[in-house]
Order: sequence, then C-alpha cells, then structure tokens
Amino acid sequence: MTDPTPHAALRGAIDLSSLVQRPQQQSPAGAETAPGGDPVVFQTDDAGFGAVLELSRTVPVVVAVWASWSEPSTGLVEALERLVRARGGRLVLAAADADRSPQLVQAFQVQSVPTVVALVAGQPVPLFAGVQPDEVVDQVFDQLLELASQHGVTGSVQAPEGDAPEAEQAPAEPPLPPLHQEAYDAIERGDFTAAASAYRTAIAQDPRDQMAIAGLAQANLLGRLSGKTLDAVRNAAAAGPDDLQAQLDVADLDLSGGHVDDAFDRLLSMFPKLDADQKKLVRERLVELFEVVGTDDPRVAVARRRLTNLLF
Repeated sequence: MTDPTPHAALRGAIDLSSLVQRPQQQSPAGAETAPGGDPVVFQTDDAGFGAVLELSRTVPVVVAVWASWSEPSTGLVEALERLVRARGGRLVLAAADADRSPQLVQAFQVQSVPTVVALVAGQPVPLFAGVQPDEVVDQVFDQLLELASQHGVTGSVQAPEGDAPEAEQAPAEPPLPPLHQEAYDAIERGDFTAAASAYRTAIAQDPRDQMAIAGLAQANLLGRLSGKTLDAVRNAAAAGPDDLQAQLDVADLDLSGGHVDDAFDRLLSMFPKLDADQKKLVRERLVELFEVVGTDDPRVAVARRRLTNLLF
C-alpha cells in the first residue's frame, strides 16, 4: 500500500498525456459532473480527463479510481465524497470507474482498486491505495492543501449549499477575466486551438499577464498531444533518435507525465548537434515547457542555466 502522505514535490511516474478530452455525466455517488452539475464531486473517465487536468490548475483534485464490483472501493468513494464536501469547495473529487477508464488506469499505474491520487497544477501526487480510516484521509487532505498552497493552487469551487458548516465555507473563486474564461471553456470542450487564440489575445492586451502566458503554454502542450498515443510517440522517438520532431513529441509526453528532468535533458542533449533553425525551435519549445512547469521551479532554473551555457 502506498504511504498515505502527499509527495513533497509534484512528481511521479504517471503519464497523463493522452487523457485530454471531455467529461461525462454521472458520478458513482450520483452527482453530476461540472459544469452544469455538482462542481465538487463528479465522474471522470479517459475522454473527460483533460478538463480535470485544467481544473487542477485552480483547485486541488482528488482522483479516486474505483470499480462498481468492488465493495471496498464503492465504500471509499462514499467516504471521500463526505470528506471532500466537508472542505467547502477547497478540494474536488473526480471518481473514475476503472472499467471505463483503461488509459487512466494505465497512466496512474493502478494495481488495485480503490487507488487515490491527486492533481495539483496538472501534476500527479500519489496518495494511497486501499481503504483508509477517515482520520487518515483527513490528514492526507490537510497535507494536500498545504502542498497545493506551496504551488500557488489556492482556488476553490462554489460548494452546493449545505456541503459544509457556514463558518467553514470557503469564499467563491472570483470570476476569471473574460478571455481566460473563454480559454478555459475551450479547453473543457477539447478545442485547444481556440484556447490558445484566447490566451494570445489576452497577452496582446497585457504582455505582463503571466496567467495567460502559462495558460497558452499549457493549451499548446495539450493541443500537440491531442490524438496521439503513448506507444506511438515513444516508438517513433526510439526509431528516430535524430528525428527532431519525434524527440519534441516525446519530450512533451515526458513532461505531461511528470518526468520533467527527462524532458529537459532530452532536448538539451540534442541541442549541440542541431543546425541554427533547429536550435531556435528547441529553444522556443523549452521556454514554453518552462512556463508549463512553472518558472520558479528549481528544475526549470537548472535547465535554463544549461540552455544559456549552450547558447553562449
């Protein structure tokens, strides 16, 4: 069983790159998916996980991989729903039926149900496998919220009335600026081109809009990975070690799966052998990936210094 303590950093051997489409409609506990339903507890699956990843940039997402035929897992999902609702919208629960989510099961390396992980800013945080007492889960949630705060994920969703005592209700998240909302809605429906366009417009209006700059990088990454499979990308990269596009694709895949150092090292190791146009392309891609990870991340600082040394 996994130690029920969130990792100190956002990392993990989990690849989420192919899970970039749109949510479905009903959760195992009967709650509808957001938007238009319950924003705190909802179902997800392979097709809907892209919207869950995007949501995790605002509020920490607890992902429970369960199965209807497993009594322990259905019981845990009910307990998780109760404990998440008690947080007044500062956490959300996305429940994924393992039988309907084979890609997600593979990505999270699920060995048994139930398995519980979290997403913070699009990055996986393994939590625990198996049933845990409520007091242990509450402690894990406290640590998860602390970790999320360290990474700037401090938003909340509007909890349905009665989810938590009034004194514990978190304030509603302020509405997004119109262009940011337009981009968010586009990502939710899987239109990454429209999302990128909205973010570019926001940047044109305010070049210092760091949220839009990071959002554009994320939308571009999701767009590049949309429709591609893990095996196809990795096979192409293995077959063409000098094929720059194949290596760019697998770097995207590595970074989306939490293998940040691998993604940076792959491109930086190729850099000295490239011509001027190829170096420009790799430099631009690295700068964009730096935004996805977060420019204050120490791994970005190391990679940026290495890139600077290669450029000069």
